[in-house]
Amino acid sequence: MWSLHGKVAVVSGAAQGLGQATALAVAEAGADVVLIDRNLEGAQATAQRIEAFGRKTLVSNCNVSDPQAIEDLFRTIDSQFATIDFLGNIAGDGCLARPEDLSIDDLHRVLQNLVVGRFAMCQQAGRRMLKQGRGSIMNIGSLASSTALGRGHIAYSMAMGAVIQMTRELSTEWAYRGVRVNCVTPAHVVNPSLQARMADDPQLEGRFLKGIPANRLGQPDDIRGIALLLASDASAWITGAIIPLDGGNMAMNAGGTPGHQLERVQSFSPKS
Repeated sequence: MWSLHGKVAVVSGAAQGLGQATALAVAEAGADVVLIDRNLEGAQATAQRIEAFGRKTLVSNCNVSDPQAIEDLFRTIDSQFATIDFLGNIAGDGCLARPEDLSIDDLHRVLQNLVVGRFAMCQQAGRRMLKQGRGSIMNIGSLASSTALGRGHIAYSMAMGAVIQMTRELSTEWAYRGVRVNCVTPAHVVNPSLQARMADDPQLEGRFLKGIPANRLGQPDDIRGIALLLASDASAWITGAIIPLDGGNMAMNAGGTPGHQLERVQSFSPKS
């Protein structure tokens, strides 16, 4: 039930963080893995670890916000693998800006990255899964899809809300044809961007922890169990689910910052 031997997984954002942890988890369970990341060197390093398990890999630096590039990538996958059984739809960039300051160009960019690109990934993988009569898609959302965060998250939250509804619509359309679509919604998982923000604001981690009953920030490996569940037949009756990965944050409905308490808006991007 939990084995992925003979299956093929496609994972975006595979150079680090949640994407890398997902790729390693499914590979350890037996899957061959297509690893996608603009950080080609990082993705190749992940591939080396997977190949040490005796698995086959394909590495790509495909721009997952570009539908044509995504279509071309899936044609390449078709030429090297017989099936696509699991999609870990993880990569995508946001931005932070106050609503009154957010440029329309930046809004378009975020929606292209996090909504259009992720839909194109679902569409290409889904077409192949529908022909097979089986498959599983795991989208990555955010608690920002369900509760207002403030702190300049307007564009990101709009996009994450769309990802949640996309997941529900796809699951409803495809479930009877054997394709499951679910969404995992993490909160405050440690990554280079979050580490840079916490370094920039030493009080930020403490504010986050006040809203997390587990009293710790998330780590990339926290996704390994749920990724394996959703990739395997153990989740055959699970589709359309929105699954928090947040140490209890949503149960407290905590973590947002009202506008009158915000001194400045940070950046998603680590400073070089």
